[in-house]
This record gives sequence, structure tokens and C-alpha cells, in this order.
Amino acid sequence: MVFSTDPVLRIREASIFQGQEAILDNISFEIEKGEFVFIIGRTGSGKSSLLKTLYADLALRLGDIDVAGYNIRGIKSNEVPLLRRKIGIIFQDFQLLPDRSVTENLSFVMKATGWKDNAKMKNRQAEVLMQVGLGSIEKKMPHQLSGGEQQRVVIARALINEPLLLIADEPTGNLDPEVSLGILKVFQQINKSGTAILMATHSYGLIKKFPARVLKCHEGKLLDSKLENFEWSADF
Repeated sequence: MVFSTDPVLRIREASIFQGQEAILDNISFEIEKGEFVFIIGRTGSGKSSLLKTLYADLALRLGDIDVAGYNIRGIKSNEVPLLRRKIGIIFQDFQLLPDRSVTENLSFVMKATGWKDNAKMKNRQAEVLMQVGLGSIEKKMPHQLSGGEQQRVVIARALINEPLLLIADEPTGNLDPEVSLGILKVFQQINKSGTAILMATHSYGLIKKFPARVLKCHEGKLLDSKLENFEWSADF
């Protein structure tokens, strides 16, 4: 087997649109395998639109983006599910199916991404739940879980297919500070196992406590702490 050293994400001279407006213009950056990167910026600065473009929820009109071996500019509709098997997507609002147990939520994603062997499914579910620090909650319904537990289930769901990249859009936005710290520690452990993470956040405190590379969406541009020093504070 040939080991690839290609970045898990490569963006070249891309413009990100909201409607007819280019909210980010001519941006370029790469994320290497196993790298942890925060993305920050004020509301409306383009963070979420950029993330949605990466997992092909928004069309890429200008420039080139490669994610986990897929070219987003030319991606076909039947390739989008294949792309999303290579990446994990984590949302602020959980998006768990409320009428299904934890196991059933995980099974739904697994079956949708090609899993068929029930024994292997059960083993993988146990693995990812342990990975995010959850014990015997398989039969619980989402409403029986705390916000932090629900977000851990969402992270477990995103890990099912051993993604090369986790894309997290404000994953601690609805959680209190103490629970948020616990979630970031889960992300750190996942990252140490080799999964790259791109996480959008408004939490200045989390970035101070867990220093990492920072991308900042600002006035249509993308600033990169790997390449330049720039000011950022609690008001970003």
C-alpha cells in the first residue's frame, strides 16, 4: 500500500458565496493529515459557508478545493455521499433523530453509508461510543441525554467511518463552559489518533486553553496564524 502525504484539505484561489455575494474572496490554504485548526470570525463573515462548501452542501463557483481526495469544484451528485464517508460533520444543533435511540441513530448513518453486517455494526458502535467517553447509553433516547451527552453521540456518529477530517461547526455553541471543555478534550483525543479537525468557534476561552493554528475570516479575506500574526480577541 502506498502511503499518501497529500494534505487532507487543499484550497486554491477559491471564492465562497452567500447567494450572489462572494463572502470570502480568493482564499488559499491547506490542512495536513492529523492537524488541528480553529476557524473564527464574526457572524456573517463566511465561516459556515466555507464549511458547507467543503462538504458540498454549497456549490463551489470559483477556484479549486480538494477534500479527502475529492475535487469539490467538479464533484457529481452521486459522489457527494462518497465524500461524506471520508469526512465527519458535526453541527451545533446535534441533528439527532428524536424518535430513535442512540444505537438506532448510529445504525441509520451506518446503513446509509454501506454497512450491512450487524455484528460489525454493533462492534463499531461500541468502539465509537467508548471513544467519546460514553458508557451504557445505547438504548436511551436523545431527550434522555444531557446536551453534552447528545453532542458526544453526534461526534461518535461522525467517527463511524474513520474519517480523515472532522468538520465541526460551532460544536460547543449550545453548551456551558465546563461541558465545552469536556467536548474539546474529546476532540483532542480524536486528533491524537490521526484525524484532522477543522473547528469553527466563537469561544475565545477554548482557543486560549487549547492553542492551535487559527484561521480568521475577516472582511472577505482569510487570515492564517501559520503565515502571519494578526490580532484576535474575544470580539471576533
